[in-house]
Amino acid sequence: MAAITKSLIKQLAEIDTPTICNTMDILDVRQVSKGFITEPFVCLDPEAKPIVGFAKTATCRAVEPSSMSSRESAALTNAYFDYLDEGPKPAICLMQDLDGERAGFGAMWGEVNSNIHKALGCAGLVTNGSVRDVDMWAPGFQAIAGRIGPSHAHVHYVDFGGDVQILGMWVKDGDLVHADRHGAVAIPKEIAHKIPETAALQARREAVILDACKDPGFTLAKLKKAYKAAEKVS
Repeated sequence: MAAITKSLIKQLAEIDTPTICNTMDILDVRQVSKGFITEPFVCLDPEAKPIVGFAKTATCRAVEPSSMSSRESAALTNAYFDYLDEGPKPAICLMQDLDGERAGFGAMWGEVNSNIHKALGCAGLVTNGSVRDVDMWAPGFQAIAGRIGPSHAHVHYVDFGGDVQILGMWVKDGDLVHADRHGAVAIPKEIAHKIPETAALQARREAVILDACKDPGFTLAKLKKAYKAAEKVS
C-alpha cells in the first residue's frame, strides 16, 4: 500500500467530496452507506477548502451528568488529549454523540474545544452532536455537525479510539477522512494515491459532455455523440 504523504493529502484537499465519491465509484470501491455521510448536517464554513486527515475517534454524552468522579473525568480528558497528540497529522476529530434521538442536546464543541483541537493538530471536526460559539470558533477549524445549539448541558467525554458511527458514516481510528460543505467520506488508504489521477480523468470526460450542453447549437444528437466521445477520453 502506497504511503499517505503530505503531498498526497494536499492533492486530495484540492478535490471536493462529491468528486472523491465519484472516483471511488470508478475505482470500484464498495462504500454502500457506511463510507460517507448520509444524514442532514450543518457545515460551519461552507466557503472553506476541503479538509483531509487521519481520524481521531471519540464519543460523548450530554443529556445526563457523567457518572465518573471529577478525578476520573480529568484522567479521561488528559488521556484523550494524549491520544490526540499522538500519530500522524493532520488529524480530523470524529466524535459520536451517544444520546441517540437527543444527540446535540448539549454542545461539546465551542470556542475552547475548537482551539484545543486545532492546537493539537486537528484540521476539523465531524460530529452528529452540536456546536456553538460559532462567532468565536478557532479560525480555519472546519466543522461538520448535526446542529448548532446554545448550551453545553451535561456534556462529557465517554471514550476514545474506538469505532464510531456519525451521521450514517462508520469510521475507525486512523481512517483517512475527507470533508467539505457536501459532507464527509472515508477514503480507503489502499486507493488514496489513485484518486487525484482518476479525478482528473473524470474531469476531462465530463468536460466533453458539459461543452456539448453549453454549445449554442446544442442538439440531442450532439449530446449522444459527446457521451460516446467522453468514454474514449484518457
